[in-house]
Amino acid sequence: MDGLGRRLRASLRLKRGRGGSLQDNPRDPVKEPEKPQEHCLPAFAGGQHFFEYLLVVSLKKKSSGPDYEPTITYQFPKRENLLRGQQEEEERLLGAIPLFCFPDGNEWASLTEYPRETFSFVLTNVDGSRKIGYCRRLLPTGRGPRLPKVYCIVSCIGCFGLFSKILDEVEKRDQISVAVIYPFMQGLREAAFPAPGKTVTLKSFIPDSGTEFISLTRPLDSHLEHVDFSSLLKCLSVEQILQIFASAVLERRIIFLAEGLSTLSQCIHAAAALLYPFSWAHTYIPVVPERLLDTVCCPTPFMVGVQMRFQQQVMESPMEEVLLVNLCEGTFLMSVGDEKEILPPKLQDDILDSLGQTTNKPWTSEQLNEHVSGPFVQFFVKTVGHYASYIKREANGQGHFQERAFYKALNSKANRRFVKKFVKTQLFSLFIQEAEKSWTPPAGYFQRKILEYEEQKKHKKSREKTVK
Repeated sequence: MDGLGRRLRASLRLKRGRGGSLQDNPRDPVKEPEKPQEHCLPAFAGGQHFFEYLLVVSLKKKSSGPDYEPTITYQFPKRENLLRGQQEEEERLLGAIPLFCFPDGNEWASLTEYPRETFSFVLTNVDGSRKIGYCRRLLPTGRGPRLPKVYCIVSCIGCFGLFSKILDEVEKRDQISVAVIYPFMQGLREAAFPAPGKTVTLKSFIPDSGTEFISLTRPLDSHLEHVDFSSLLKCLSVEQILQIFASAVLERRIIFLAEGLSTLSQCIHAAAALLYPFSWAHTYIPVVPERLLDTVCCPTPFMVGVQMRFQQQVMESPMEEVLLVNLCEGTFLMSVGDEKEILPPKLQDDILDSLGQTTNKPWTSEQLNEHVSGPFVQFFVKTVGHYASYIKREANGQGHFQERAFYKALNSKANRRFVKKFVKTQLFSLFIQEAEKSWTPPAGYFQRKILEYEEQKKHKKSREKTVK
């Protein structure tokens, strides 16, 4: 492990107090060895654009030895006249990205064939906000053996499907000339990011093809726009997905193993999305770079993806209470053993019954996402959907959550047992802290489902009274 790797490993042990995300996150930017700096990505002042940067990351031969070093070889836009602090922030951000574009190490050989891969990574700011890198790795156009390169779009916006389409357009233009990419990305940067369910249309000129109109539509349900559940369903059974969900709800350590970057990226994002309306605030790395593999030894919660080539190294690492998921074989290589007992049995059966209806139906991507996510949202509606009624407010509007009364309000003993554990997690703490600050529950998908559920209970009571 080189000096850079040692500093990164040390940064994993830094922790932030209640109310913020962990600072033990190896997604924090990688520092240059000769510049010992902070291990966290500072907040970068960016506008409300589709993206902040388009980067090309290529493999460059090291001055000594056979290895290659991933290096940024193209950047758009080039920021000029930055203040000193802004320039340092940009350098830290751009210094972190190459490692995550080539997480599988520096040993490469020139290739004549390489299946393109689409994946993403996440970098966390000091304030807990996240920047997402959307990547397309492919072989450059040409003949003979050559090394792959990565197109990386950096954005604050989580919308995997939409950025995958943008990468398609970038790749199409790359086959003509890198120069053709610039006007397309400039037009995209000047366009307003659409509201959920809305479409933005860009006009773009391509030599020998003429003017094209490109439509980019944002999904209606924004909480699912960074998700594709199809890979998770292909790799695992619904029973296994439920056990992963149960482990994540109690903020345990979860490792996914797979061959491809795309599979790892899609499955880990899908697993995290099952926690909606709660957000995983601990270490979260869709694809762990080789030099950060000792992340799996961390004593704090994490959700990470590791390429199958590093399986032996992971298995030999000292780990405690971890769920190790082999996505290639659809098996658990390691587990705590109580994953099936974490959730209340009745609610667990409800989820399994709903997910069991997924097979043999011609779902669109959005329909599948809604169908898979729905039962998990209902789980939280039934267990913690009454939270707003147990926030007592002072005259100044500041709320105080009545924890004991909250879980005692549940009639089911099994539900109470689960919720007593869940309220102690950072997942719930961060959620309830935001609720304490707000006079009314935020209008959104989760609140809509809570209101629908309460209305159904009223109708049920009304019918029961009528029968009596």
